[in-house]
Amino acid sequence: MKAFSAVGERVPVIDGKEKATGEAKYASDLKLPHMLYGKILRSPHAHAKILNIDVHRAKKLPGVKAVITANEAPKTKWGAFIQDQTLFGIDKVRYIGEEVAAVAAADAYIAEEALGLIQVDYEPLPAVFDPEEAVLHGAPLIHEAARDNIALRLEFNRGDVVKGFNESDHVFEERFMTSLVHQGYTEPTASVASVDVNGRITLWAPFQYIFTAQRRLAQALNLPSSKIRVIQTKVGGGFGGKTADENSIPICCLLSQATGKPVKMVLTREEEFVAGRPRVPAVIYLKMGVKKDGTFMAKEVKLFADNGAYSGKGPSTMKTAAMRPDSLYRLKNIKTEALLVYTNKVPTGAYRGFGNPQGTFALESMVDIIADRLHLDPCDVRLKNAVQTGDTTAHRWHIRSCEYSQCIKEASAAVRWRERKENKQKGIGVGIAGCIHACGNRHFGMDGSNIFIRFTEDGKARIISGEGDIGQGINTVLTQIAAEELGIPVQDVEISTADTDLTPFCLGAFASRLTTMAGNAVKLAAADAKQQLFDIASRLLEVHPEDLLCKEGIISVKGSPTRSLTVGAVVQAGLFKLAKGDILGKGFFNPDSEVADPESHYGNISPTYQFSAHAVVVRVHEETGKVEILDYVAAHDSGRIMNPTIAEGQIQGGVAQGIGYALLEDMQIRMGKVLNPNFTDFKVPLAPDLPPIRTIMIEAEDPQGPFGAKGLGESTIVPAAPAIANAIFDAIGVRMKNLPFTAEKILQAIKMDSKH
Repeated sequence: MKAFSAVGERVPVIDGKEKATGEAKYASDLKLPHMLYGKILRSPHAHAKILNIDVHRAKKLPGVKAVITANEAPKTKWGAFIQDQTLFGIDKVRYIGEEVAAVAAADAYIAEEALGLIQVDYEPLPAVFDPEEAVLHGAPLIHEAARDNIALRLEFNRGDVVKGFNESDHVFEERFMTSLVHQGYTEPTASVASVDVNGRITLWAPFQYIFTAQRRLAQALNLPSSKIRVIQTKVGGGFGGKTADENSIPICCLLSQATGKPVKMVLTREEEFVAGRPRVPAVIYLKMGVKKDGTFMAKEVKLFADNGAYSGKGPSTMKTAAMRPDSLYRLKNIKTEALLVYTNKVPTGAYRGFGNPQGTFALESMVDIIADRLHLDPCDVRLKNAVQTGDTTAHRWHIRSCEYSQCIKEASAAVRWRERKENKQKGIGVGIAGCIHACGNRHFGMDGSNIFIRFTEDGKARIISGEGDIGQGINTVLTQIAAEELGIPVQDVEISTADTDLTPFCLGAFASRLTTMAGNAVKLAAADAKQQLFDIASRLLEVHPEDLLCKEGIISVKGSPTRSLTVGAVVQAGLFKLAKGDILGKGFFNPDSEVADPESHYGNISPTYQFSAHAVVVRVHEETGKVEILDYVAAHDSGRIMNPTIAEGQIQGGVAQGIGYALLEDMQIRMGKVLNPNFTDFKVPLAPDLPPIRTIMIEAEDPQGPFGAKGLGESTIVPAAPAIANAIFDAIGVRMKNLPFTAEKILQAIKMDSKH
């Protein structure tokens, strides 16, 4: 096999073969001796008192081993940021789908039958489903301990907003709405829990992070975290949806505790929709003041974020929607009020982009509205205001590397922007939108990574990491970075499974952090291990360690390549001849980012930031309202690209999700009930719906990243919806401000526009 210079090469994904052949083991594939199967009974009411639960008939069904309700569960309130949910509804339920009881049985069919034998008496209560209505005086109160339905209020001012608007030549105001969408991962949430004789739980689950999941489960189950071991299984897609926020997995643990047997819980697709944690929808009122040349002078936002019945990741998602887009431009005067509002709907949470798609949809649509009203080119307006390397933004973000302007230039050139603007064709339009996203997001003292590298007796390097791969290919990238730093072939590097018992503490996959954080940590661990190798080799070759180099697994003396030893020979000599013990390199990276001040919200939350600009060409069929995407170009500044194949896949996948967000996806809810809880009725883009997606990588090396790399995954989805909205306007002169842009909405907008 060819030995790669690992970084920057198209190294195949290391678990690609087992996934392609079906050998990969997901949580739903696991089977333990004497294993039982769990099912959950869910509320049919959006808001109701629980008067009585009768489980006697269910318990008598042959094959049923346990039936539990809130009476058998901890009453502890838990949650990622606001502790407002319990494992089962206590006294009342707050959304259709809330957990009321659970069953463990010999097989899934018996468990399902047992659910039908549980009798629950409810007293329906008034409900509220619209976040703007939920904040009004007299709205039904969803959480009795609170004074109102506002879970969190965020307010801040930057600069002098009044002065900024007064000095503006024009002021524009618009209202935007984003939709409720599911992450759409292929693998449903699944888990296997097994309790040993000492009461310790071992849990296999497709979490995006194992240590945070361990801590959150300990909170929900009222146990010490040491009583829970979490092992990450293969993850069949996460996109923010598998972050230990919903109740099914801790309930699986409860069932194992109740029976003393292993229990498997696999949600149905309908359960994923009615009780998962879909993207937070938002209503955004945006006001912007500008000079006549397009210079941004002031920005004011009022945002209503729909939390659903419980908080989960809602608080941080809302903050991201309200703040992150601000740093894309040189905005100095900003006033923001954002409300996270309880409603009697499915709780919402994290989805790729984590609030940024909502806020960026409003801002990047408004940029085009400004350009149109002032008769300016949208690209020129963006370039005039774009943030640059060396800037400190209004929120005190330090921009250490930034090729956003170059992204705009290259994406627009690729779709022949100027030519299309000068030679308009009926029904065909071109649009562009940009994005800034973090490469990490510091919430507490640590936002870094902790990784070990151990050499095996035969000279292979094994990365010991708890960060976990969720399908984005980070394990492959980490092996490339380790191989590059060690000077060994990439095929001589392996990586562990994420396991809270066996891998060092880390934070896992979120906030596009892993290339920067874990990449730096593995590079440091490799450098440490390499120094230990050289210390041993220097004694064997009778030279100073600094006189050695390692290339393709051979350690040799500089200038004397024949004086050499294999890495394996050096490791064995260290173990047996010199009795040095294991070579174990340790890498801990904690960047110089900071926790934002809780009052002012100032703070450089990430060591670096990624940028992108997407340009799209569409044809809009005015007779049907159908939008056809003719061309799509995604230009990204993600530093040096570690693996072009993985990077291209990330961009294409993110764009596909962004197209779905823009044109198709919408969880339809009527009186709190999800009407389309499946992939037949909840439309996601299929291959025929997608155009060829062209990628442009602008590889300006980042000073903070390993070998100059930085994050990529989330900036791929963010610009899609506003870019498509802007292209639709360019095609037919109709501004779409309410996601998704379905054919019906476009036809209605065309009719409304013709009346005016």
